[in-house]
Amino acid sequence: MLDGCLNIRSSSVKIVILLTMCPGCECYALKTYADEPNIAKIQEAAEKGQPKSEIALGDAYFTGHGVNQDLRQAAYWYEKAAGFGDPVAQNQIGYFYQTGTGVSSDAVKAVHWYQLSASSGFTIAKVNLGVAYIWGFGVERNPKIAEQLFIEAANKGNGMALAYLGDMYYFGDGVPQDRAAGERWYERAARLHNYVAAYRLGKILSEPRDHPRDIQRALSLFRESASTGFVLSMHSAGLLLVNHPELSTSHDEALSLLSEAANAGMWKSSVVLGALARDGKLVPQDPREAYFHFRVGVLQGGEAAKALAKNDLQALSVKFSPGELAKIDEEANAWAEKHNRPIEIVYRDRREGASVAAFALETPQYGDHAGPLVPVPPF
Repeated sequence: MLDGCLNIRSSSVKIVILLTMCPGCECYALKTYADEPNIAKIQEAAEKGQPKSEIALGDAYFTGHGVNQDLRQAAYWYEKAAGFGDPVAQNQIGYFYQTGTGVSSDAVKAVHWYQLSASSGFTIAKVNLGVAYIWGFGVERNPKIAEQLFIEAANKGNGMALAYLGDMYYFGDGVPQDRAAGERWYERAARLHNYVAAYRLGKILSEPRDHPRDIQRALSLFRESASTGFVLSMHSAGLLLVNHPELSTSHDEALSLLSEAANAGMWKSSVVLGALARDGKLVPQDPREAYFHFRVGVLQGGEAAKALAKNDLQALSVKFSPGELAKIDEEANAWAEKHNRPIEIVYRDRREGASVAAFALETPQYGDHAGPLVPVPPF
C-alpha cells in the first residue's frame, strides 16, 4: 500500500482505474524510512490481534522492508486485519484478491472485501466497488449502482470518482453519451489534481475533434499529470513538445519525458525517439541510435509496434554490417529485458533516506482489470 497508488487498465478507448490508495483521500499510506522497522515488536503486537500492527507487518512483507519480501505473508496479515473489521485492510486484501497478489485471484472475494470496506464508509472502497459494477467483475454489471457509488465518493472529495463519472458520460459507458457532461466531470476532477482527468482533458484539448483546441492548456494538464508519474501523460506531453518545441521549458524537456516513458515500457515513446534520431530533430541525426530505439519499440510493443517500425528498421538496417547490426540488436535486447514490465504509473518517494525508491503499477495483462503494484528501481 502506498500513498497515491492505484491500478490502471488501459485500452485504445479509455482507461479504467481501480484504486488501492490515493493522495488527498482518507487512506492509509505505506511508510518507508531509512531505519529498519522493529519487526519483532510489530510481529508480537500483530500476533496479539492488533490490526494496525497486522497491517504494518503486511506492509513489511509486501515491500521487503526489514524482512524478506513475501507476498503470501503480506496477504495473510492484511487479511487478518481485514477479519478484525479494519476497512483499510479490507480494501487492500480486496485488491490482492483482484490481482492475485499473494493469493489466488478471486473476483468474488475481492468484491466481498470491497463491500465490507465500503459499508464502513471507506471512500476508496466505494470507488473500487463502483469499478467492479462497471466491469461486472465479481458482481453482475450494473452501471446505475456504479454511478451512485462514484457520486457518493465524489461528494467526499474523491477526484478519481469524478474522473470515473467523466468516463461514464464522455464514453457513454452505462449512461447516455454526453461529452459535455463528461468534460464537466473531468474539470471538477482536474481541480482536485486528479491526473487521469488531467490526461483526459489534455487529450480532448490537443487532438482534432469537434472541440476548440487549446495546446497550451493541454500541455499544462499533461505536465501536471506526468509529474505524478503517469506514463501516458509523459508520452503525450513529450509528443506535444516535439510538435511545439517553442512551448518547451528547456531544450531537453521533450526528450526527458519520452525517455522516461520509454523506460517505463511505453513502446510508442521508443518509436518516437527512433524517429527523432532518424530525422535529426531535437537530437543529432544518428542512424544507429534510431535503429536501436525502433528495435526496442518493437520488443516492447509486439505486432502493433512492428507494423509501425517495420519500414524504418529495414531502411536503417542496410547502413550497418551484419556484425554491427547483431551488436545493436544485442544491446536492444538487453535494454528491453531490463524494461520488460510495462508500467502505467510510477510513484517515487523522494524523501532523503527513503528505503523504497519507487513503486509502480504494472500494466495489466489483456483481459485483466488490474495490474500488480510492484517495487521498482528508480529510473
